[in-house]
Amino acid sequence: MGCHCQMLWLVLASVMVATVEGCDPGDLKGLASFRGGIHMDTSGRLAKWAGRGCCRWQGVACNNRTGRVTEVHLPGFISTTDFVFQSQMEGWLSPSITLLTSLEVLDLGGLVGLSGRIPTSIGRLENLKKLYLYGNKLTGPVPDTIGKLLKLEELHLHENRLSGFLPPAIGCLKNLNVLLLHSNGFTGNIPGSFSNLTNLMHLDLHSNSLSGRIPENVGELQLLEEFDLSENFFTGEIPVSVNNLTSISVMYLDTNHLEGEIPFPSNYGVMPMLGFLRLQNNQLSGKIPPNFGYLVSLQRVSLENNKLQGEIPSSLGNLQALTELYLGGNELSGVIPKSIGRLSRLIMLSLSGNSIQGPLPDEMSALQNLQTLDLSFNSLNLSSIPRWLAELPSLSRILLAGCGIEGQIPDLLRLTPSPIQELDLSANYLIGGIPAWMGNLTQLYSLNLSRNHLSSSIPASVVGFEVLGVLDLHSNNLTGSLEHVFKIGTSFPGGSLTYIDLSDNSLTSGIDQIGVGTLERLEYLNLSHNLLEGQLPTSVAKSTALKCLDLSYNKLGFGLVEGLANLSNLETLKLQRNHFTGGIPVEFLNLKNLKDLDLSNNLLVGEIPAGKPLSDFPQSCFTGNRGLCGKPLSPCKS
Repeated sequence: MGCHCQMLWLVLASVMVATVEGCDPGDLKGLASFRGGIHMDTSGRLAKWAGRGCCRWQGVACNNRTGRVTEVHLPGFISTTDFVFQSQMEGWLSPSITLLTSLEVLDLGGLVGLSGRIPTSIGRLENLKKLYLYGNKLTGPVPDTIGKLLKLEELHLHENRLSGFLPPAIGCLKNLNVLLLHSNGFTGNIPGSFSNLTNLMHLDLHSNSLSGRIPENVGELQLLEEFDLSENFFTGEIPVSVNNLTSISVMYLDTNHLEGEIPFPSNYGVMPMLGFLRLQNNQLSGKIPPNFGYLVSLQRVSLENNKLQGEIPSSLGNLQALTELYLGGNELSGVIPKSIGRLSRLIMLSLSGNSIQGPLPDEMSALQNLQTLDLSFNSLNLSSIPRWLAELPSLSRILLAGCGIEGQIPDLLRLTPSPIQELDLSANYLIGGIPAWMGNLTQLYSLNLSRNHLSSSIPASVVGFEVLGVLDLHSNNLTGSLEHVFKIGTSFPGGSLTYIDLSDNSLTSGIDQIGVGTLERLEYLNLSHNLLEGQLPTSVAKSTALKCLDLSYNKLGFGLVEGLANLSNLETLKLQRNHFTGGIPVEFLNLKNLKDLDLSNNLLVGEIPAGKPLSDFPQSCFTGNRGLCGKPLSPCKS
């Protein structure tokens, strides 16, 4: 008897080995058809698919007992011990892939050249648990038959160009645990049948063209943990039923056209796990709910750019886990509640662009971990910066534009506990000069003192700004030379500055220093509406990253520098209202990216070089130069 059983086991084992070695005929046909639809595979994986032993092919896995193919892993992103790279497959997704009826995992994500459609026969894959078709070029609708995949746990279709709508049949996927469809071209409404997906844990439809209302019964998805409908065209109100999402931890409904009031939380204990909430860039109105403080797990909240009114509720002080709070761009009024001082973990607070009044509560001095404070453009009427603000131990980004600050730039910013990295005091009533000690702020990467009443010259100490990337001093009464500006960041390879705006001042000299320093990273330079004299130096051609150069409304003269034509990234060139002489260099025809040009009201002569991009600009860009002729001006006289 024992011998008989042993022989039977050997026979069965040999059959299993033969099955695994030979591959199920249906599976083999499906894989072969898939390979036949691909005409380029940069990973080289499909080139190794040879013979009939498909279970040994790269990216294919089989069930050891049945010999059937259960997994196909051919993702675009391939990781090795040394690096990660993205491969490509160009071709069509063959419908024959659905012949693999025992398939549990199909991963073709990130194959940027894969096109075609999700086959209507997809419903045959009744054992499918995970489907990854994101980051491809698939088109067409999501077929109704996908609703037959009752074992599906994860569906990733993001970053395609899929069209059509999500069929009601998708509501049959009752065992679905993860559904990711974001960054596609899906249109239409979310089917009401989504409420049938009671095992759904992740629902991600962001970056599509979906419209209509969020289904009223969305609250029936009791296991939903992540809910992302951002960057679509949803309208109407947020359903009250979201209060029933007891497992929700991430909710992103931002960048839509949602309106009405925020309907949650209705009571204490609602959404106890919600940690990340984004509702910005909608049309939400009413007040921030007084019960908002019941959302005790919140870590990051953004309600920016809506139409919210009223006072900031004091209950926000109960959000002990909160690290980031964005309320800017609304119509909030009243004062900042003292309870804000209880948010001991807060690192980011943005209240800009509201109608919040002063004074600032002293309790804010307890925000020991605060790194960024943005109170810009409110009705604070601060007059001066509170001393406690400059003593916050972690504060490195101070944004107080349009807050009514008066007097000179306060010395209390000289020795802050944490090095200042960004300082915005624009649109205030500052007077006096830029203090020499500011050059000691060596970690500063953005400085905006524009639209004040600052006078005197730019101090030589600004060369101490070792990593400064943005310098905005426009609309002041600054005089003297700007030469020190072009020496900022000289210790940094290629320079550190990317943005300089010194327009609308009374600067007179230093134009000859452009390009002498290391300004290879500079993209924006605006020196317009000053009193600058002299000649534009040839060294300006070294600023090869320049996209915008505005020297208009000065007293610059001599000829146009041919080297400007080497600025291949230049999109804006404004030189009007100066004293430039000579002709327009024919090399200017090399400025292929030029979109905005103004050479009007100078002393230029000769024929305008014929051809694009110069021929694309209207007469107004060249008028006021009595010696200029040729298209688009009057023809030159022979």
